[in-house]
Amino acid sequence: DLAVTIVTTFLWLVSTSAWAKALADIKIATGASIITLIDFCKAPGTTCHFGSVTSMRTLNVSVIFGLLNMVLWGGNIWFVYKDTNLHG
Repeated sequence: DLAVTIVTTFLWLVSTSAWAKALADIKIATGASIITLIDFCKAPGTTCHFGSVTSMRTLNVSVIFGLLNMVLWGGNIWFVYKDTNLHG
């Protein structure tokens, strides 16, 4: 049980970190800076304006809950350790 809890905690950390990085990349790829990369917007006499982006609040919350879940699993390591014969 202890090994499974440690592995699960580590996997939560890795997956939450990967999701947070992916979310940051999504925000960059859909931000206002993309206007300068569009060929049509570079044409003479063309003006491009950035309207808006859909709110990513729920995605931010998912990263926060992922981190909180990792902390929860990390805290459980102590209680699982106390139940093993490794604890004196």
